[in-house]
Amino acid sequence: MFDAHVHIIDPRFALVENDGYLPDPFTIADYRARVDGFGVDGGAVVTASYQGTNQDYLVAALEELGPGWVGVTQLPEDATDEDILALDRAGVRALRFNLRRSATDVKLLTTQALRAWELAGWHAEFYVDAALLLSLEPVFKKLPAVSVDHLGMSTRGLPYLLNLVDRGVKVKATGFGRATIDDVGDALRRIHRVNPGALMFGTDLPGTRARRAFESADLDLITESVGDDLEAVLGGNARAWYRL
Repeated sequence: MFDAHVHIIDPRFALVENDGYLPDPFTIADYRARVDGFGVDGGAVVTASYQGTNQDYLVAALEELGPGWVGVTQLPEDATDEDILALDRAGVRALRFNLRRSATDVKLLTTQALRAWELAGWHAEFYVDAALLLSLEPVFKKLPAVSVDHLGMSTRGLPYLLNLVDRGVKVKATGFGRATIDDVGDALRRIHRVNPGALMFGTDLPGTRARRAFESADLDLITESVGDDLEAVLGGNARAWYRL
């Protein structure tokens, strides 16, 4: 199993308060205890809003986790080409844009995403309510590789998300207790029907600010929704996406 969406919150590294929020620690040891027995042997450590653009925690986490793990980061505006290449050598494979928790300069977003792709082959990941995807169409037209977190977050945005999936955008089957989706199973089935290679499982642990964190029943729901493609959704699709 490849966990395509994990947050590691190491108390050795400073956090950035976001809308008055700071999370409790969630170390690699905490994560391993939480997924013990699930067969996780790789994944993607994703930078959250409260971790800002300091990469030290991410580099340390990837070094400790070892082979099979990759990073998803946020870059400062003044990041250099060498900064990106150094992070790539450390195992970072994607650039994240959190449009729910922070203001974003769309021009800068596009420039950063294209530069990261051209330098290191990084795709762009978006944490965004899918209802806003139509307004981002000018951006998506320019980006060669995109994924969307947490099933696009809302039922009302699903039609826009399905349109992007039909054009090659990947979707993380994560954050079921975070999204405001009326029927998660239906959303999974509809995405899978459009493109069987689009869905990528992740726990979203520790589930900060979500109504509930990941639970084993989420895996049951995925199993019921994707049929014979379960192995791909639980690992193969994401490993290919992160170039492992």
